[in-house]
Amino acid sequence: MTTVDVAVPTRRRVPVLLRRPRATTGVWSWFTTVDHKKIGIMYGAGALIFFVVGGIEALLIRLQLAGPDGSLLTAGQYNQLFTMHGTTMVFLLGMPLAAAFGNYLIPLMIGARDVAFPRLNIFGFWVFVMGGVFLYSSFLPGFGGAPDGGWFGYTPLTSTPLSSGFLPGHGPDFWAVGLILLGIGSTLTAINLIVTILNMRAPGMTLMRMPVFVWMMLVTAFLILFAMPPVTAALLMVIFDRSFGTLFFDATAGGDPLLYQHLFWIFGHPEVYILILPGMGIVSEILPVFSRKPLFGYSVVVFSGIAIGFMGWGVWAHHMFASGLGPVAVSAFGLSTMFIAVPTGVKIFNWLGTLWGGSIRLTAPLLYMLGFIAQFTIGGLSGVMHSIVPADTQQTDTYFVVAHFHYVLFGGLVFAVLGGITYWFPKLYGRFMDERLGKIAFWTLVVGFNLTFFPMHFVGLMGMPRRTYVYGEGLGWDFMNLLATIGSFVIAAAVLVFVVNLLVSRSRGKPAGDDPWDARTLEWTTSSPPPEYNFAEIPTVHSRDDYWHRKYTEDEEGRLVRLPRGGADDEGRSEAGTAVATAEGGEVATGHGGGDGHGIHMPSPSYFPLVMAIGLPVIGYAVVYKSIWLALAGAVVLLYGMYAWAIEPPTDPAAE
Repeated sequence: MTTVDVAVPTRRRVPVLLRRPRATTGVWSWFTTVDHKKIGIMYGAGALIFFVVGGIEALLIRLQLAGPDGSLLTAGQYNQLFTMHGTTMVFLLGMPLAAAFGNYLIPLMIGARDVAFPRLNIFGFWVFVMGGVFLYSSFLPGFGGAPDGGWFGYTPLTSTPLSSGFLPGHGPDFWAVGLILLGIGSTLTAINLIVTILNMRAPGMTLMRMPVFVWMMLVTAFLILFAMPPVTAALLMVIFDRSFGTLFFDATAGGDPLLYQHLFWIFGHPEVYILILPGMGIVSEILPVFSRKPLFGYSVVVFSGIAIGFMGWGVWAHHMFASGLGPVAVSAFGLSTMFIAVPTGVKIFNWLGTLWGGSIRLTAPLLYMLGFIAQFTIGGLSGVMHSIVPADTQQTDTYFVVAHFHYVLFGGLVFAVLGGITYWFPKLYGRFMDERLGKIAFWTLVVGFNLTFFPMHFVGLMGMPRRTYVYGEGLGWDFMNLLATIGSFVIAAAVLVFVVNLLVSRSRGKPAGDDPWDARTLEWTTSSPPPEYNFAEIPTVHSRDDYWHRKYTEDEEGRLVRLPRGGADDEGRSEAGTAVATAEGGEVATGHGGGDGHGIHMPSPSYFPLVMAIGLPVIGYAVVYKSIWLALAGAVVLLYGMYAWAIEPPTDPAAE
């Protein structure tokens, strides 16, 4: 009998530096995941937490201003609250919400299995978290005080060296460094989404077959990419002025404080569209579903969004009409401000055209979209008033401006986001949010919102200045301010109802199925919630609203006829149930770099993006407190995470 020596493979020892987390479920998996869907949910949860924090700050502000001679807050406390409220709502709510929807939906909508750079994706999220924690740590005792120079941080108030007495403490330092950290996270996310959209679309999905939401996110990502460098340069100059005695913005030493305003608003006005374009995309996806019609004028809506992105770079100085730019400059920017209203108005008419003659289903998501259109239109009309230079000069630094931008951003973005959450909630968890509670939250929010912000138009025209923590009796502002304060608590009640509905429905909501709304876009072709790999078979797109055409056709009289599921009309296009059944049946293997040679290889989880992100706020504290030891500690953590990330294989070596 002959014996044959068989070589037994030895298990390759994996260096400690390369060992990776194994958990795919449980709490720890959320710290190490690279799944774009989990990251989108985390962005959304983080943004909603900061929404609550910013809302509490707003309630304290309104309590202080509920009547004349308010004494709830000191002047310093009020300055800190309104600064952090504005900063929170713009940088810690609006931009992360756009990232939340973009991360979760874009790969599903374009037929991709993930974003282009999964680990960069989670790194961007952790930088956002660290930036927010860094900013709010300034409230802690002994840290030198929270930022108190406004969310715009005008110089030389924020940039003059500490020895001169302007804004003493570390508040402006925390603000400048914190915004740079948040800008890093936003820029990374923007790059990721641009590459994903341009390079990872399903076969047949041309640019003019993409969902409008994907188009608006693409424009938003480009705006972020080009808007962040100017404001980052301005913030770095503020840090240098405060820390090293440079004089970039000191007019007495040859500097120019208006330079800061230009750099900030070159970012600041595109930022308005960074916040509102995702909301416009959400509206453009939801209206066709609940009117059972294609979006009216798809191409016009897309090109209007692109036009808004381009024209948004030419209107920044309407924030500076009171700064003495001269008649030629203010005339030019006044005209550009009028012109940018045109593509915005076109979108509104397209949305109304989508609803006109449709088979309307008045559900909670549609109500939020109608609220968006109404509130945003009011904000747009008051915005056009700012293109008239004499009127803008009168309204500058009054509560009229506060009313305007809340109608645009809160009335626009927040209404769209709450409706979007309600609409896509079944996709996330396979359950509906409670419809009755959804409608209660909507109507309460409509009443509270208008009760809060509409009176501000009048007190602004009556001369009430922004950023005042107290006002005297007999100025005629008392009643309107009381209404606004009552309205703010009505808004809080509406948000509370929405959050309760969100949390309860996650586990107790009515089961929804895979396509509960009879929708039109690809994310509804897969299971709810989707598997980690999104699609067992990458879909092939044959038309705009491709999923709708898989389900319906028209008879000879033009009436809508439902196609048999999985019938010959599908032309080889896989249905949701078929794709998922194939995966679950074992023919398609999935996992973190595993599989049988024919599987779907997904990137493995990693904690090194989190390690890298932790190093950034440590370096931030070093800048604030001018500590070389903190800088070295932060650099060590950052470089360790960077090195380990660079040599870590994208899939698990042990699974190979």
